[in-house]
Amino acid sequence: MKIANKLLSNKRVILVIYVAFALVATTQSILLKPTHYNYEAGKYIDKEDGQYTATLYNNYIIFKNSFAHLIQSSDLYKFYLNEHWDLYKYSPTFSLFMGLFYFLPDVIGLFLWNLLNAIVLLVAVYYLPNLSLKNKGLILISILVELMTCMQCEQSNALICGLIILAFGLLERGNYFVGIFCIIATAYIKLFGIVALALLIFYPGKWKLALYTLFWSVFLFALPLVVISVPQLLAQYKSWGQLLSNDHTVSTGLSVAGWLSSWFKLSVNKSIITLGGVILFCLPFIRYKEYSNYLFRLLAFSSVLIWVVIFNHRAESPTYIIAMGGVAIWFFSQKFTTENFILFLLAIVFTSLSPTDLFPPTLRKGLFQPYVVKAVPCILIWIKVLYDQLFNRNIQLETDEQHFEFADNNKTYSRQ
Repeated sequence: MKIANKLLSNKRVILVIYVAFALVATTQSILLKPTHYNYEAGKYIDKEDGQYTATLYNNYIIFKNSFAHLIQSSDLYKFYLNEHWDLYKYSPTFSLFMGLFYFLPDVIGLFLWNLLNAIVLLVAVYYLPNLSLKNKGLILISILVELMTCMQCEQSNALICGLIILAFGLLERGNYFVGIFCIIATAYIKLFGIVALALLIFYPGKWKLALYTLFWSVFLFALPLVVISVPQLLAQYKSWGQLLSNDHTVSTGLSVAGWLSSWFKLSVNKSIITLGGVILFCLPFIRYKEYSNYLFRLLAFSSVLIWVVIFNHRAESPTYIIAMGGVAIWFFSQKFTTENFILFLLAIVFTSLSPTDLFPPTLRKGLFQPYVVKAVPCILIWIKVLYDQLFNRNIQLETDEQHFEFADNNKTYSRQ
């Protein structure tokens, strides 16, 4: 046990593990043979059958090639079947950012992309206040399976998760300017990151926070102007808006909507489900006297990370690195309780491990997938987080006894 605790508390050990996972995910994507995608069937097939041959790192190709489309003033949001399958769905600003990878050989660029996702997440967790090194190590180890899933799909979700966690750490230390940048940056990758702005309600200087938010929103909106003109940029945003507005598939994803549909045969309008989720999410904020309570803020932060996934009707397996980040922080930041442990164990088994080869394909395809089992533990944990925020006064922080203070407007605000 002492050896395990020592290893979990060693930043270098955790760093080596994260770098190794990024390397393994990259090697797998590069070395395994290309696949073929059939658009009519909407799935991968064994034979080419006249369809486009896709690499196993198709998402990375979409991301990096969007930079070329941006500087060529081509529409970012149409199919480029001679390059990759599927559409680019992120902002023009993210396309500009991917210029950092565009000129690199795929084997190097893909590794650096996966490494960026892993390292930002790792640094963000270590930047969280009031948690011991051991518990931070436990958080990082407990989300490794989800991280690997994300990197195998070359997704940006680990980066989004890391930026939101880093934003919370920065806000707690009074570094609002950079903290808000991290939140707005996630929104320019995937829009749902904007939900993290709800955390600003806890911090003083609301006008200053609003100005910082406006500044970063405008700055990141306009950043592509370094390579394209104003009319071209506006055309890109118009096309992006049309793409998002038309993105109303029948899919309910690994979400609350999918859970209600598969378990209870309830076909509820997705907008109504989202509205209900927003109301429930906001309910704890009526306890304004708890804003000075660090654990209350931490629960709200965990709620954000879980909420943006379980109420996203397009949520898929790689998205759950964000939700499981919230779950892990929720569990390892509190004193041990039996009910929390049972819920956390359910999340490890049925959220993280259920899509893996630990379970036979018949069970995965016949039960876990059609009944969106991956989502259920996170939904239950989010309900528990909500309950604790509203009613539970007995929860206690698992802390390393650190104490943070920062000054704002000549006043001192303690973070306990």
